[in-house]
Amino acid sequence: MATERSRAFVPGHVTAFFSAHPDPDPAVAGSRGAGVTLTDGVETLVVPDADDHAAESRAENPSGGDGGAPTVTLDGEETTMGVVDDVLDALGVRTAADHVALASDVPVGAGFGVSGAAALGTALAANEAFDLGRSENELVRIAHVAEVERGTGLGDVVAQARGGVPIRIEPGAPGHGELDGIPTTARVEYVTFGELSTEAVLAGDTTTLSDAGERALTRLRRDPRPATLMAASREFAADADLLVSEVDAAIDDVTAAGGSASMAMLGRTVFALGAGLSAAGYDPSVCHTHVTGARLVDDASRSSRR
Repeated sequence: MATERSRAFVPGHVTAFFSAHPDPDPAVAGSRGAGVTLTDGVETLVVPDADDHAAESRAENPSGGDGGAPTVTLDGEETTMGVVDDVLDALGVRTAADHVALASDVPVGAGFGVSGAAALGTALAANEAFDLGRSENELVRIAHVAEVERGTGLGDVVAQARGGVPIRIEPGAPGHGELDGIPTTARVEYVTFGELSTEAVLAGDTTTLSDAGERALTRLRRDPRPATLMAASREFAADADLLVSEVDAAIDDVTAAGGSASMAMLGRTVFALGAGLSAAGYDPSVCHTHVTGARLVDDASRSSRR
């Protein structure tokens, strides 16, 4: 095995609307819908254990004491993240990794696909760090399965792997799902008012939500333009009964200022294409649509990924 640390960057993903499609096979399960990938995202650093004896010790005791799992940090703070552990397990390197460091440009739990980014970034970086020889589709499938099984998302991983403004036509990992996209680039503004539990929403009755998502997808596929995406997203948020008061008020403010905004699914976040939030008097975070999707990065390219 190689002992070189490796980094990957995975764009954030704002889901505009979706329908849930569960399945006993997590690679087949997923969502249909559409969203926007962002130049703000999550960078993942995987550091192999350079001490062969320590790796052997952990391999002999995969679930006891300090053995069996690397240290995981998010923005410098130690944390636990099930999708990271699951991806490393699926790749067979959990006992050989020393540290997985996640650095996020976007807030956690606010509708930006951070768990999906962590899963996919870990898969890409670990594959490189340990010279595993897995293909892109294999790595995307592993990350997608980890997120579906943990209940933290249904469609972020495949969208983040693609980049741009992806449309998820059929649910599931590569080999099962199908994607298209809106050929556009745009400035993206967003304001976050707090967290919203993806797990809680996905664990409940998603029938009304999914019906609204199917209507929105039909509308967008008939007219795949950014303006239609935003209009379908606003209608979905209302029909699915997901709008929270702060986001609803911000959307109204942007509309009154002549812009277009909607709610990030699932989070207490409002996003706009262009400068709609700025025009409405907010002080938003600003980024752009991400062109290429998830990728490995080196130190020379880290400062230029935007």
